[in-house]
Amino acid sequence: MPFGLHWPEIILILVIVLIIFGVGKLPQIGGAIGKSINEFRKARSGESTDDKAKDKELDKSSEADAKKLKAS
Repeated sequence: MPFGLHWPEIILILVIVLIIFGVGKLPQIGGAIGKSINEFRKARSGESTDDKAKDKELDKSSEADAKKLKAS
């Protein structure tokens, strides 16, 4: 198991989290954790939404430059 935790310890942690945050907050917490994991994976792979937007802008500008060269 991760971090040397076994099933009894994991269940105890989950019960404590349930008591502290309540049932209503669990979906929000899960969503926030999921988004954080996705952002971490993107950052680790070197991709970000900013990089993708910059790539699209560069593609558009290079296409425009190519059209200008063909026209002249």
